[in-house]
Amino acid sequence: MLQGKSWCTPLAALAVVALLALPAAALAGGPPLEGSFGKRFVIKDEPKPAPDVAFSDRDGGSVTLQDFKGKVVLLNFWATWCAPCVEEMPTLDALEADLRDEGLKVLAVSEDAGGLDQVEPFLREKLNLDNLEVFLDPKGRLGGAMGLRGMPTTFLIDARGNVVGGMEGPADWNGEPVKKLIRYYLDRAREEGVIQTSG
Repeated sequence: MLQGKSWCTPLAALAVVALLALPAAALAGGPPLEGSFGKRFVIKDEPKPAPDVAFSDRDGGSVTLQDFKGKVVLLNFWATWCAPCVEEMPTLDALEADLRDEGLKVLAVSEDAGGLDQVEPFLREKLNLDNLEVFLDPKGRLGGAMGLRGMPTTFLIDARGNVVGGMEGPADWNGEPVKKLIRYYLDRAREEGVIQTSG
C-alpha cells in the first residue's frame, strides 16, 4: 500500500520551474530519512524561499505559502481524478490531526478545475476527512511555480518559509519515518525560536 511508484500526470500542462533540484542526500547528523520513504524523499542542498504565488482557501480568499511562516508545512498537490492521490489522502488527514498542535500545517492543494464545488464534497462526503482544510489551485499557478510535473507531489517547507525537500508519488504520510523527519524540522524551529503552534 502506497509503496508503488505510479503517479498521475496533470491533465493540463504546467510550467516546469526547477525550484527543487534533487541531487541532495541527508548528511550525517542531518534530517532523518528512513525506510522506503527515506529512499524517495529528497532533501535540497540549498533550501530556497517558497514562491510568493497566490492560491485560494475554501472561502475564495487569496493565500501564499509565505502566510504560513512559523509553521512547518507539508505541501501536497493532488486531484480528485488522481487515484494515488486519493489513496494517500487519509494519511495526510491523520498527520494533520497528529502534529498540528506541535506546529505542522498540511496544505493539501487541489489542482481540480472544478474548484470548491468539486473538491469539498469529495473530501468530506466521499473520503470522510475532517482535518484537512480545502485549498485550491485550479489554474495551476502554484503548481507551475513549484515545478509540478505530476501528482501526487509533496514538498516540505520549514518554519522560515524555505523549501527543504520533496518527493513525487504517494506515501504513508502518517508513518513514523515521515513523523521523524517533520519533528526534526519542528525541533529545529523551536531551537531557532521561529515556531508557531497556535492558529
